[in-house]
Amino acid sequence: TSMPNFWLGLMLIILFALHWRLFPTGGKFGWSSIVLPAVTVGFGLAALITRITRSSMLDVLRQDYMTTARAKGCSEKQVIYRHGLKNALIPIITAIGLQMSLVITGSVLAETVFSWPGIGRLVYESITRRDIPMVTGSIIMCSILMCLINLFVDLVYAFFDPRIKAQYSKKG
Repeated sequence: TSMPNFWLGLMLIILFALHWRLFPTGGKFGWSSIVLPAVTVGFGLAALITRITRSSMLDVLRQDYMTTARAKGCSEKQVIYRHGLKNALIPIITAIGLQMSLVITGSVLAETVFSWPGIGRLVYESITRRDIPMVTGSIIMCSILMCLINLFVDLVYAFFDPRIKAQYSKKG
């Protein structure tokens, strides 16, 4: 979590592109050139999602209905996946939604390190060239994308938590 994207990207380039020659150092040369930037951006985000999943599951596992499910004779696998994970998903979905916004708008460093054309790099280059219409359009586009992601996260809440669906389906 504390590892900066640009440092991790440079270390991945040194190991996997220069030392072992498994991937290209940067640019857009097909699917193999996506691997290192994706790992760079996703590594820190995966650590955060893992921490949130762990803390949410620990909270859920202490609940009385988990003990009841075990007492009913459910296997530990059923207790964890059917009862525990389903109830622990709301904070996880929230974190994933917030992280998706950061992936779309905040991967400027990874795009710069890997010479990858992306939204963050476009905004950065537009700011340095003082291209006001492009900066304005990019900010509006990113704002719309973030609103759509938040809408999607709210819709996913209703799918995973029946209490939320029931709250909105009540008639007057």
